[in-house]
Amino acid sequence: MTKTLTRHGNSLALVIDRGVLDLLNITDQTPLDVTTDGDVLIVTPVRNAARRKAFQSALEKTNKRYGRLLKRLAE
Repeated sequence: MTKTLTRHGNSLALVIDRGVLDLLNITDQTPLDVTTDGDVLIVTPVRNAARRKAFQSALEKTNKRYGRLLKRLAE
């Protein structure tokens, strides 16, 4: 599916088809997490805020402790 952005005031909006929203059980009240890996835009529904917060905390702790080592391994 190819989409284009739509002007919405001073911003741009991505309109998601009803079928996709229904499939993912997303409504206008569902909080969405918008992230990027530097190449792609990733939009995911936030299902469990406490779990997401715990994961983010663990990720930050791991990056503090092993970030430099992981970068060296990736090279």
